[in-house]
Amino acid sequence: MAAAPAVYAGSFDPVTNGHVDIARRARDLFGSVIILLIANGNKHPLLSEDERFSLLQQTFKDEPGIRVERAGGLVTDYLKKHGLRVLVRGVRGPEDVAHEMLNAHYNKKFYPLAETVFLPCRAEYAFLSSSAVREAAGYGADISDLVPPPVAQALARNTKN
Repeated sequence: MAAAPAVYAGSFDPVTNGHVDIARRARDLFGSVIILLIANGNKHPLLSEDERFSLLQQTFKDEPGIRVERAGGLVTDYLKKHGLRVLVRGVRGPEDVAHEMLNAHYNKKFYPLAETVFLPCRAEYAFLSSSAVREAAGYGADISDLVPPPVAQALARNTKN
């Protein structure tokens, strides 16, 4: 019996090379991974949900063992609905760990079968965040080495003055 895929959920506004690295490493560890686009009501995204979904699909289109899906509501609702248990979270440092630990506790409360696995980022991505990419792109900076090519192109189109 094949192992169930892990789930790597986020708002991905935009997806960065750090996200791509975590997704690939999760796939390599668990055999397959679902990149799950979840809307975060507390955030004000630069890119629409449809744009983010499309960019995720373009980014991972040739990646075996990685598929892209989207869902509304709590990630634990998605896990329950699909009989999945493993959530993967990338962490850059202590602040991320504290935040992700809180999320992991709530996920466990809402779905006792959920298990969260933390993957530390690689050193080259320790200071890479979607918010930093959005800000830099907004000022016209070259962010092409921080994001997959389709994302760099989309941000260039979306941030032209």
